[in-house]
Amino acid sequence: MRALISRLTELADGNADEPTFRREVSQALKSLLLDETWLPSALAAPHPDHYQQYLLYLDPRSRFSIVSFVWGPGQATPVHDHMTWGVVGQLRGNEVSTNYTRGADGMLKVTGVHTLMPGEIIAFSPDQGDIHQVRNGSDAVSVSIHIYGGDIGRIERHKYDVSTGAAQLFISGYSTGPSAVWC
Repeated sequence: MRALISRLTELADGNADEPTFRREVSQALKSLLLDETWLPSALAAPHPDHYQQYLLYLDPRSRFSIVSFVWGPGQATPVHDHMTWGVVGQLRGNEVSTNYTRGADGMLKVTGVHTLMPGEIIAFSPDQGDIHQVRNGSDAVSVSIHIYGGDIGRIERHKYDVSTGAAQLFISGYSTGPSAVWC
């Protein structure tokens, strides 16, 4: 984890562009996904009613954040966007992402469904289209590591009504406060 934070800080200090961040972060995240024992069990604990978004690390200048997402069986996000780049690596279990595009009429259209398996990594950007819904795709707890280009818990984003395409602003926050940051 410290090597990942060091690499992210180096990229941020060097003012790397977004494509470089996504590529380099994807490479740096690979080693963390090989062994899940580094993540404390408290930061991989599911909630019985909804997914958890645990803040693992926040850059002191809010240039990036690292979060563990923990999903109990059947749990899902609303359809949402991110308003920043991101990289997600699957640590355990699997997650199903239903991707959408918003048409000129404002309606949402499914553009694909992808299942992320342990060890797999995806990267996304608002420029490429990043509207999706994520759900736990198994009967077991699922854990993924998310890295975002900013403090994702404080970024104003959108959640969408699939039937109308209407967007509503929201700020996700975290399942734990800044005092609970792991490292």
